[in-house]
Amino acid sequence: MWGLVRLLLTWLGGWSCMGRLAAPALAWAGSQGAPGPALLRTRRSWVWNQFFVIEEYAGPEPVLIGKLHSDVDRGEGRTKYLLTGEGAGTVFVIDEATGNIHVTKSLDREEKAQYVLLAQAVDRASNRPLEPPSEFIIKVQDINDNPPIFPLGPYHATVPEMSNVGTSVIQVTAHDADDPSYGNSAKLVYTVLDGLPFFSVDPQTGVVRTAIPNMDRETQEEFLVVIQAKDMGGHMGGLSGSTTVTVTLSDVNDNPPKFPQSLYQFSVVETAGPGTLVGRLRAQDPDLGDNALMAYSILDGEGSEAFSISTDARGRDGLLTVRKPLDFETRRSYSFRVEATNTLIDPAYLRRGPFKDVASVRVAVQDAPEPPAFTQAAYILAVPENKSPGTLVGQVSAADLDSQASPIRYSILPDTDPEHCFSIEPEDGTIRTAVPLDREARVWHNLTVLATEVDSSAQASRVQVAIRTLDENDNAPQLAEPHDTFVCESAAPGQLIQVLRALDRDEVGNNSRISLQGPLDPDANFTVRDNRDGSASLLLPSRPAPPRQAPYLVPIELWDWGQPALRSTATVTVSVCRCRPDGSVASCRPEAQLSPAGLSTGALLAIVTCVGTLLALVVLFVALRRQKQEALMVLEEEDVRENIITYDDEGGGEEDTEAFDISALQNPDGAAPPAPGPTARRDVLPWARAPRQPWPHGPADVAQLLALRLRGADDDPSVPPYDSVQVYGYEGRGSSCGSLSSLGSGSEIGGAPGPAEPLDDWGPLFRTLAELYGAKEPPAP
Repeated sequence: MWGLVRLLLTWLGGWSCMGRLAAPALAWAGSQGAPGPALLRTRRSWVWNQFFVIEEYAGPEPVLIGKLHSDVDRGEGRTKYLLTGEGAGTVFVIDEATGNIHVTKSLDREEKAQYVLLAQAVDRASNRPLEPPSEFIIKVQDINDNPPIFPLGPYHATVPEMSNVGTSVIQVTAHDADDPSYGNSAKLVYTVLDGLPFFSVDPQTGVVRTAIPNMDRETQEEFLVVIQAKDMGGHMGGLSGSTTVTVTLSDVNDNPPKFPQSLYQFSVVETAGPGTLVGRLRAQDPDLGDNALMAYSILDGEGSEAFSISTDARGRDGLLTVRKPLDFETRRSYSFRVEATNTLIDPAYLRRGPFKDVASVRVAVQDAPEPPAFTQAAYILAVPENKSPGTLVGQVSAADLDSQASPIRYSILPDTDPEHCFSIEPEDGTIRTAVPLDREARVWHNLTVLATEVDSSAQASRVQVAIRTLDENDNAPQLAEPHDTFVCESAAPGQLIQVLRALDRDEVGNNSRISLQGPLDPDANFTVRDNRDGSASLLLPSRPAPPRQAPYLVPIELWDWGQPALRSTATVTVSVCRCRPDGSVASCRPEAQLSPAGLSTGALLAIVTCVGTLLALVVLFVALRRQKQEALMVLEEEDVRENIITYDDEGGGEEDTEAFDISALQNPDGAAPPAPGPTARRDVLPWARAPRQPWPHGPADVAQLLALRLRGADDDPSVPPYDSVQVYGYEGRGSSCGSLSSLGSGSEIGGAPGPAEPLDDWGPLFRTLAELYGAKEPPAP
């Protein structure tokens, strides 16, 4: 084989040296500056095109790939061949004497496909170029040493389910590093290793397509396909590479919804209000996303009246809710049908429909404790006014919806009838008046009646009862306001003086129709004309009235047209006045001024009554003050604690500290018998003092002692009426001074012994006291 390769390389080298080129030689000669009249084109001795070397050769010796030879080389050994350029001296070496070129190591075309070298022949002795340098190329010849690879693998692709055969899925591309222009080393063929029979691949383009129809995502959603690329046109001996393609089937709406059961049963309490959730329904749809969205509806009329159904936020479940209040006693169950429909339908798959399903629903209504229900939502009753208590007004009625036999108790809420005008029978709900009613005071009474189950007080309901008070003719008509008017002296006969208006508090109708009539005497000074509208005109008579100093009193009679008719009378005061030309009053008669204009007799009586009441209150107030002052004076005489004279000196020893000691008041020496004879005047200071009353020996009652002292003070003429007497006859024992009270001292009165020591001997501090008790009283007249 080595001989064949050498022979091939020699042939290639000899083939490459067949051509000749003169331009390089001419260029080289010009560059040397050779003399001559003109540039002459010399003939080139040797040329070549290119050499070839097979890649990946790893022989034991350098491989001869070609030979350089120059025509100037006569074989004398004077020519030396030089090689420069890419790989010269390392990859490629040249024999300087023969010009043989060898490759020293294995080459890889995929790393470098060709090398550019520069060859030159020089004189061995002087290194002078014998010929100009020439460039040549050494190409690395390709062999099939690289398998195909998929640089973008592994791949992921998506194709809709139920796609037709041949639907493109993805295109895979392999690359072969070998030379595509030389042989079949880079010619690739694609095949499916794994994924049959679902997918196929185009051998030349690598496009993956579906191979079977109606692939169902619900059956298998994902496929793993292995694609192989083989060079050498797919023939034996070629290299190959593979990649994986993960194919996912995307969803389409090819499945209608389906209820997992044909009948759904729910229950709901009758007290559940509108909007209460009864239950959930879900129709199964194996599709995904928007393809699985559903809408629910109720098909039957009786179900849609009591219930409603809607789709939840996820678009999958149907929410069954109460639409209107339910009543167990009226209806205990509902049966209807519910339909589920896909909201998005693909026309391409209509043949797989219909895309809806129907299920039956039964809802049972459960009984719940309910309060009593009144027969009416509200009651409007009426009763005439002025009827005696106990008059029937009407009746309310309620029943227990759970049990008709359950007793009900009725009552009126107190805050709706604060005046207690009505009463209600607790057993049957009969409402009666409790007091006579007055329509003019109040027309409507709004009550709230409470119905409570006797067996369960927590179950109660309320109802509004409006009671209207009917009118009766119980109010006589009256003048709308008191009339005190005047007439000018110069008034013409028949002149209108005043329009009198009447008022009736009864209801509009015959009861409030009013007639007015004046004096029937033809000689009356004034005429009253009924206007038949609840008013009358006061007129001067047709003849002139005689002059008069005092005001005229015109009686008016009023009556209504009720059954029975009621009458009343009123008086209109007319004063005769002197008027100005414009009709205003200039002055009235003095007699007329006695009664001010606009002040009636009733007003005068009211003023007099008020003044009398005020005078009576003043007299009563003065009397009470006098009585109070007298009572205070008596109390001052009786209350001995308010009249104790104290002195700034030491007390009478330890016994003085015994509070409330009754025995300290019992001093038998302090009593003196009453003075005989008549009692003197108390408002005149007597000349002689009254003798002391004796005190009985032994224990005595304190009240008796106080009474005795009071009687002694009252009989003492030496005390002015405004003075008070000290009733304590004893202030304690143990003091050398004894008692300083005037009741216990004064030996000159009643013969009682004097103090143990004279007061004059006590010093100047007691001088005033000595003068009081030591002064001798003048003799009595």
